[in-house]
Amino acid sequence: MRAQTVQFNTNNKPEFFREVAKRVNVHFKETRTSKKANSAMVFKTVFMCALYIIPLICIVTNLLTGVLPNMILWALMGLGMAGIGLSVMHDANHGSYSRHQRTNYVIGLIINFVGGYHINWKIQHNVLHHSFTNIEGLDDDISKVAALRLSPHQHKKSKYKYQAFYAPLLYSVLSLYWLVAKDIVQVIKYGNEDLIQAQGISIRRAVCEIFVAKSGYLILFLIIPLIFSGLLWWQTLLGFLLMHAICGQILALIFQCAHILEETDFYIPAKSGSMQNNWAIHQMNTTANFATGSTCFSWFVGGLNFQIEHHLFPHICHIHYKAISKIVKATALEYNVPYHHHPTFYGALRSHFKTLNKLGTGTI
Repeated sequence: MRAQTVQFNTNNKPEFFREVAKRVNVHFKETRTSKKANSAMVFKTVFMCALYIIPLICIVTNLLTGVLPNMILWALMGLGMAGIGLSVMHDANHGSYSRHQRTNYVIGLIINFVGGYHINWKIQHNVLHHSFTNIEGLDDDISKVAALRLSPHQHKKSKYKYQAFYAPLLYSVLSLYWLVAKDIVQVIKYGNEDLIQAQGISIRRAVCEIFVAKSGYLILFLIIPLIFSGLLWWQTLLGFLLMHAICGQILALIFQCAHILEETDFYIPAKSGSMQNNWAIHQMNTTANFATGSTCFSWFVGGLNFQIEHHLFPHICHIHYKAISKIVKATALEYNVPYHHHPTFYGALRSHFKTLNKLGTGTI
């Protein structure tokens, strides 16, 4: 089914989102605060980029010798890579970093320096995931993962029986798969669906940009370290894989723990394309927060533990999510709308893997 044919039910508690949006706007007006980034966000941007680039400089200049110190540097790069993905390019590609779209565009291009491609990311994440969260066949975050069953609306197969056990391994290769294959698969798929063209770019240009971006990334982050690092080639390659394993694991768990849980709902459109809820209620049913009391954790993951606020207001910079979460939660309770929340990240992880196990064994 084409995404354009899906129709949310505009008669299903439309007053909830009108009211919560009104209250959030009043909050920013009364506090005289911009909805976009501030100096703290700029500092985070510099920090995450430095965490990614400085270890690379140390590696290629042989500032530290020995395998273990260099593996630590690659591990730090993995953290920086994840931090950029969660905290920097994510906001920019949502248009929530700055009032100026040119600034958002330039900062959003950082995704190409962590192995991705900005156009495909915007289509998968902004267009498909945010619009059709947990809807089978439309949300590519759950619908295009051949090795995992991530929705009760997908076919039950024996091969998924142990997915709760092998999923962490797949999560570890997430960013590596993204680098070597995912963007090629997506540009073909999205091109056939006219989604690439809707971004104002031709398929030919997208393919060329992907080739340039991937080539530049591999030269900078693999070829140059292989040539200039004092380590043996296989040790450098191991460090490169370690970086991607750390990044992939972090990215996967943060996003999976927001949607693939015992509490969240999964949907499939009616044949007519109609959905039972309006868009905002749908987001509340399919999304959950976790560990919102941990300031350090929230800082590192780009406020994406406030996933509910992010899905309702993706154009607001994540540094404001904690403040507006009180407004969203209170309004949800007032209108009898679900507000899913796990007090700890461990609780969200436990719920996620329990759900994976149930989906894998076919009990749901």
